[in-house]
Amino acid sequence: MTVMHATDLPASDLLTDPLALPILRTQPFMPPAFYAQLRAREPVKRVMLAGGGTAWLVARHVDVRTALKDPRLSSDSRKPGFPEPQDADHTPFLIEMDAPEHTRLRRMLAAEFSPSRLAALQADIQADADRLIAAMLARGNSADLVADYALPIPSLTICHLLGIPEADMAFFHEKVAVAFSLSEDKGAAFGTVMAYFEDLVTAKEKAPGDGLIDRLVVERVRTGELSHDDLVRLAFILMMAGFETTATMIALGVATLFQYPDQLALFRAEHALTDGAVEELLRFHSIGDSDGLRVAVADTEIGGQKIRTGEGVIPLVWSANRDEAAFERPDHLDIRRDSRGQLAFGYGVHQCIGLNLARVEMRLALRTLFDRIPTLRLAVPVAELPFRYDAEVFGLKNLPVRW
Repeated sequence: MTVMHATDLPASDLLTDPLALPILRTQPFMPPAFYAQLRAREPVKRVMLAGGGTAWLVARHVDVRTALKDPRLSSDSRKPGFPEPQDADHTPFLIEMDAPEHTRLRRMLAAEFSPSRLAALQADIQADADRLIAAMLARGNSADLVADYALPIPSLTICHLLGIPEADMAFFHEKVAVAFSLSEDKGAAFGTVMAYFEDLVTAKEKAPGDGLIDRLVVERVRTGELSHDDLVRLAFILMMAGFETTATMIALGVATLFQYPDQLALFRAEHALTDGAVEELLRFHSIGDSDGLRVAVADTEIGGQKIRTGEGVIPLVWSANRDEAAFERPDHLDIRRDSRGQLAFGYGVHQCIGLNLARVEMRLALRTLFDRIPTLRLAVPVAELPFRYDAEVFGLKNLPVRW
């Protein structure tokens, strides 16, 4: 049987062929047509998976939110029936854990993402944005906003937060991009980054400095609350999730505002709309579409459909955030919209712990960019931008601009 990506199916087809994960995009601003069809006709649908087995697709906002917070749906990829299973001897990362282990480790990180900590980081983020823009302006009248701006801002922030040398940023940019790709080299890149953190944590255990990893060494590892291996995995997942997705959203945010010039004009004119614009852009793109994979560890019900123990569940976040029942004219970008119910960061106990840091980075990056360079424009039409359709995290390979 031919395996097709869901986005390649005809609009009239409700997944008659096995579904490949991740669900790849074929358009930058519009979800696949079958999402709307699912919401209207079969919002909780059982599908065959390309890797074998079956799972339930969940398409409506109210049902996706229910699925993401239901404790009877496990995030543990080792459990039978998980949509993308791992081997039984796989050591889970934080996002793959259930309570109580997930709760214990997450609490250790909570203070690092508190409002007071974010307030302290905000001045550094603003300084980085100002410095990067000054460097772009000094080099001439054009730039690649991915390499020159969107990627460095969250990279510098996560390095400062974790206590990672800035000199290692280029290493992470290269390896994490490969690890999030669908290439044959992704496994090797994953292993290389893990080996880096093994060495870094070992060094910090001998001589702690000033960073999140260092504080966890002193406060948790030395007290026996956290093992060396646990800290390596925590550091790894915080780095992996801490800059790539935010960098992607900064670049996509710029491209999207240019795609909607009326919204860009509003954004430029009204600073009070900045927070709302960030929330709307997150809703509009929802780049972690099927990150919240689950498997039922007890019988439950979603949208009137019984989900039995051992059955996989795939909450479609992008579909939820484009649900007509939750957002008026959901396929239209509207930075005046109240988008606070959007699920781009997930929902429930597994909601992204760094969501407020990402919001701060996006807000400062976008506002500073358009304020400092009022004549900013794309160097090529939106249709010619090199979107990453072949990666687990959708985004842009580069973003050429002029002023």
